[in-house]
Amino acid sequence: MFSVGIITASDKGAQGQRVDESGKVIQDILSEKGYIVIRYVVLPDDYEQLSREMIYMADTLKANLILTTGGTGFSERDITPEATKSVIEREVPGVAEAIRAYNLAFTPRAMLSRGVCGIRGKTVILNLPGSPKAVKESLEYVMDSIQHGLEILLGKTAECARQ
Repeated sequence: MFSVGIITASDKGAQGQRVDESGKVIQDILSEKGYIVIRYVVLPDDYEQLSREMIYMADTLKANLILTTGGTGFSERDITPEATKSVIEREVPGVAEAIRAYNLAFTPRAMLSRGVCGIRGKTVILNLPGSPKAVKESLEYVMDSIQHGLEILLGKTAECARQ
């Protein structure tokens, strides 16, 4: 199956002042789907640390998928999308757009999420919202398409057209 790295961006989480529930939701959902979690870290909202970790997971650990949670809002410290854009080689805007559109059915504040999605080498990197509920809803909505995208990226299937 596919390997995944999980990054939670949270100043309080990295300091041990907050339990990381969103990262745990990601881990639980992907483990149920047969993904192998190869690394799971909680980092502060720090551009350099987030960028460096994404590069490490993609280039050294060869994670097929990196999922981040947190750091996608309007706060001055919310820089996960900027860190992600600095490491991806190709954007996949439709995934982040789909997550925002889907989550608008639950809350109009979904339009404030700045999450992005892209590809670095053979790794898909996707920013998810910070709340456990939004993480669960987002993953349940996009994971079948993400898995198909991974199969194409890794050469496991060539067809994207619907029959």
